Amino acid sequence: MKKRTKTNIILAICVILLVLIPFIFVKGEYSGSDDQGTEQIKKFDPSYKAWAHPVWTPPSGEIESLLFTVQGSLGTGIICYFIGAAHGKKKAQQNKTKQTVKQYKGW
Repeated sequence: MKKRTKTNIILAICVILLVLIPFIFVKGEYSGSDDQGTEQIKKFDPSYKAWAHPVWTPPSGEIESLLFTVQGSLGTGIICYFIGAAHGKKKAQQNKTKQTVKQYKGW
C-alpha cells in the first residue's frame, strides 16, 4: 500500500472518530452557544431582557439546523471558490512564465 493511501485512511479514521466520540460520551441535549450564553447571563442577572429578537423563528429545531448547515456550506463554497481561483491564476501565471522562458531559450 502506498504511503499516501495509508495516511489518507488514517486521517479518515481520525475524522470519523472526531465525529462519533461526542455522541458516545456526551449525554443530554445539544444546544447552541446562544442558548448557553443567555442562560449564564440570566443566572448572574435575573432581570436581564434580550434587546434583540429574531425577525423570523424557524418552525422547528431541525429546520433551524438545516438553515445553519446551508449557510455554512454556502460560506465554505464561496471561500473555496476564491482560494481555487487564486490558485488557478498563480498556476496560469507560472505556466505562462515557463513558456516565455522556453521561447526565449529557443532563439
